[in-house]
Amino acid sequence: MSDPTGLITISDPTSPVAEAYRTLRMNLQFAALDKALRSVLITSPGPGEGKSTTLANLAVTMGQVDRRVIIVDSDLRRPHLHELFGLHNETGLTTMMLDDAALASPPLQETSVPGLRLLASGTLPPRPADLLGSQRMDKVIEALLSDADILLFDAPPVMAATDAVVLSTKMDGVLLVVSAGETKREAAQQALERLNKVNANVLGAVLANAEVSASLSGYYR
Repeated sequence: MSDPTGLITISDPTSPVAEAYRTLRMNLQFAALDKALRSVLITSPGPGEGKSTTLANLAVTMGQVDRRVIIVDSDLRRPHLHELFGLHNETGLTTMMLDDAALASPPLQETSVPGLRLLASGTLPPRPADLLGSQRMDKVIEALLSDADILLFDAPPVMAATDAVVLSTKMDGVLLVVSAGETKREAAQQALERLNKVNANVLGAVLANAEVSASLSGYYR
């Protein structure tokens, strides 16, 4: 197992960006005061807006406070989480969808962060949305929840496929990642509308790739 690359919460844990992820973790804890958030979907309006990196760094901060975290690569079109953590993608979510033995004993992979495990995507299917919206997916979620405090699901961009919208109906909450200077306001609004139409519990938005002010940077150094 190789060390993750590009995960600032590991490579530079005292940086302002790493602190921002810890703040996001805290905000999710406050959002869960009325009802526990045990399954959270993280998506974005379009591609390349930082959803997978956001999920991975958030998961690291959760693992660092002794929470049992499983990250699930449910982006069955362009999976990326296994690359971020230097792990394989041979088995994973689609294996559990098809194999009863895997459902009973999920093919989870340990990461370099204690308590943080990955369920990779596995073999990519021809119709991802059908799998993610199936009753079998409900059983997969139930099986994973029995072995974790929280599940974080990475899904394709909302505007690129129906997958995220379909899966959002099975989640306790949804985080929408938008990229500073890249995400168009109209795209963010349309993504939010699609999620609201299925009554997804949108917890809020995460602004990725924003510049850190010089004063904050100096404080943390």
